[in-house]
Amino acid sequence: MNWIESEFTAVRYFTLDGSDYPSHAAQETAIAGYLRWRNRHPKRHFAVNSKFRRPNYLPNVA
Repeated sequence: MNWIESEFTAVRYFTLDGSDYPSHAAQETAIAGYLRWRNRHPKRHFAVNSKFRRPNYLPNVA
């Protein structure tokens, strides 16, 4: 999964799922509020020890 896909999933989960906004402006305000929060809390050191970053299952070839 691309990193951006997880970001869109988070936007949907935190602002749209189970919501019933009275207007598009209210929905836009909720999305903008989430994005402001997300930008103040950026991801750091994402998957540092992940096997995807340093796979040990690849053959050692010179």
